Amino acid sequence: MLKQQVMGNDQAEGAIGGKMRIPVFVSSPTKLNDQQEKSRGVVLEILNELQLEPRALGRSDYPKDVPLKEVYAIARHCHGGVILGYEQFVATSGIWKRGTAEEIKVSRSGSVSFPTPWNQLKAGILFGLRLPLLIFRERDVFGGVFDVGTTEVFVHETPPDNPTQSQRGEIKEVFLKWYSQVSRNYYAD
Repeated sequence: MLKQQVMGNDQAEGAIGGKMRIPVFVSSPTKLNDQQEKSRGVVLEILNELQLEPRALGRSDYPKDVPLKEVYAIARHCHGGVILGYEQFVATSGIWKRGTAEEIKVSRSGSVSFPTPWNQLKAGILFGLRLPLLIFRERDVFGGVFDVGTTEVFVHETPPDNPTQSQRGEIKEVFLKWYSQVSRNYYAD
């Protein structure tokens, strides 16, 4: 009952069969293409199967204050986080780390994909709150939290938009390992 009072009525209404769903923060751009939206749907289906309640600014929660403050306020009441690094910007030319020994030129034959910068901010907040993280990125997305070795979290490729039963089983296994940390975090409170 205390958790219901602290979490608020919107989460109390998320109870299934009298059992509270564990809130988890989901970072994803609000504007996605059809393939990305279907991939995100796979993630949401699995969260629902695990009795987890996805919370997100602009999707389940709407700001009363400046967005960054709201992200922090929502995240404080969550027990885990999922970062979905979908491509939001593609550069077909440019120079990465210009003037350094690691300079890389992007040419017309290649491209570089970037997620929303909000993924980085939200991941930092969730990491700072010491919440268990599950990080996904589209194949060509990189940088920050999506770089291997940035955090102690393995970075997974985003689920396909229409996974086979075998692929879905593999994805769910990833979620189950993370879920054990989330539920431990929830019940430790």
